[in-house]
Amino acid sequence: MVRARWTATSGWEAPQIIPHGPLVLKPSASVLHYATSCFEGMKACRAYDGKLRLFRPQHNCARMLASAVRISLPGFEPEQLLQLIRSLCALDGTRWLPRDHAGSSLYIRPTLIGVDKSLGFQAPQEAILFIMISYWPSPKLPTISTLSAGQGMRLLTSETDIVRAWPGGSGSAKVAANYGPTILAQSQAKKGCDQVTEAGPPNFFVIWRTTGGILEMVTPHLDEHTILPGVTRQSVDSVQRKGAEPVETLECNFTIHEIAATADQNRLLASFAVGTAAFVVPVGRIQFRKRELIIGSTTCPYVSLLQKWLVDIT
Repeated sequence: MVRARWTATSGWEAPQIIPHGPLVLKPSASVLHYATSCFEGMKACRAYDGKLRLFRPQHNCARMLASAVRISLPGFEPEQLLQLIRSLCALDGTRWLPRDHAGSSLYIRPTLIGVDKSLGFQAPQEAILFIMISYWPSPKLPTISTLSAGQGMRLLTSETDIVRAWPGGSGSAKVAANYGPTILAQSQAKKGCDQVTEAGPPNFFVIWRTTGGILEMVTPHLDEHTILPGVTRQSVDSVQRKGAEPVETLECNFTIHEIAATADQNRLLASFAVGTAAFVVPVGRIQFRKRELIIGSTTCPYVSLLQKWLVDIT
């Protein structure tokens, strides 16, 4: 693992690559009391030529800097963080992911935490950056061609009294404080569902046809800082716009009621979640209060195309 210390008086110390092991913290460390912690999740894929390739890591490093700034943790050069990640993968990559494991990945978790010795509520004066990696087996992803209507992920909309993020909050930052409060809702989702649409890590897309007949791929916009700007989300948007497929890509606010209305009018063609773990996963059902929306994704080829495009570039 990589470890580097920072203090307000001396700045960043030289990073070290050390054996994976426990961190020693004071009981008063600010991360334990005020959630001064941000992190990233990214993958390095073992390609079929045997080489280990990071998937758009510059975006993760830039996002981690934005998350650190959001909660007053120390800044850093994203390129230097990327170089540390590369060094760790070069040293430990083959041990965690042998060259003959084509199609599998390493999961990389850089984390930055405040470790002040004082209980005072203030911007952290001391911090630790650490980076760890682990093996990530190749996921067996469902594809549209193997699914019938209603198959795929089953999502559960969260109750109105459970809110992950709000305009002006920290929902667009990958900070620890965003995740702990959603575990309760996540537990509810496990009762027959796969995810809570407003609490889970993946970004969410729908493909529907407007009343005017236009085919649209829609995902929530980032303007209100309630949605994490996912790297896979950005990649889906990029490859879709360059793919010359007859689908308009839109970022806008939409509600579960609009999704239900398009389903009632047979205009809801597909839905899918995207994220680091599994790239693109079709959604077959959405549980909304006492109603279950069935999504007949088999009539829409675009989700399969997105899956293929993303797998091809890793």
